[in-house]
Amino acid sequence: MSSAAISVRRYIADDGVALTADVGGYPAAPAVILSHGGGQTRHSWGTAMKRLLADGWQVINVDARGHGDSDWSPIADYRIERLAADVKLIAATLPSPPALVGASMGGAASLIAAAETGVASALVLVDVVPRLNPEGAERIIAFMRARPDGFASLDEVADAVSAYYPQRPRPRDPSGLMKNLRWRADGRLHWHWDPAFVATSQVVSEPPRFTEKLYEAAARLKVPTLLVRGMESDIVDEASIAEFRVHTPHLEVCDVAAAGHMVAGDRNDAFNDGVAGFLRRHFASTRA
Repeated sequence: MSSAAISVRRYIADDGVALTADVGGYPAAPAVILSHGGGQTRHSWGTAMKRLLADGWQVINVDARGHGDSDWSPIADYRIERLAADVKLIAATLPSPPALVGASMGGAASLIAAAETGVASALVLVDVVPRLNPEGAERIIAFMRARPDGFASLDEVADAVSAYYPQRPRPRDPSGLMKNLRWRADGRLHWHWDPAFVATSQVVSEPPRFTEKLYEAAARLKVPTLLVRGMESDIVDEASIAEFRVHTPHLEVCDVAAAGHMVAGDRNDAFNDGVAGFLRRHFASTRA
């Protein structure tokens, strides 16, 4: 397979849920697993995947369970430990521990996975820390819960996204949003995620325990760790970073100006440079 070739692969979790991923790069090259945020799909990593492939990495870009083209859990098991187990499942198929790059929900799952010895060679967290700003987290969940009846058109979807995220210009052509939508039997457009994922969110239902789980993992982290923060984020603040450093003293931070919680989408150039530079600095000697 050439370095530019991308194929679609399915990974089967131990509970039978199939996870869909785009896989590219040389199989013998050091690997990076990309895990998107809640309410996103693997398509959110489009430019990041291209950059990592160009830099010589093997890249596995996966749709989380209940999202995109991956299966929905028949028992609505979307606990953060379950998501972390899915990351570890994919990592175990590789000849050596991969770097884990995760945004928001995917970052929390990657953090828990990376805390186990031998699972990861490095960790990149994209605008997520163990203690989230509760107002920002609740705003995300409120958006995801807002339209259970779906949308009549792509223009309605674009209006809803613009109202939620006014920092990003409304697309002139909203057709790109179809990557995050599905037509259902009611003849309306619905978001691609399983509604049960939102209904059972631990971030809202049990935030203290969720934070405790992440801090327990952070205290065990031994691999190089980078936090990429959007400077306009309503999820991560200075106090939460300081608390994170208490548990993970070797934490590095890359601040991205003019970016909110969706760092990779807001400033993909600066984001890609930060992540690529971190991986290059720490793993130049292992690169193929």
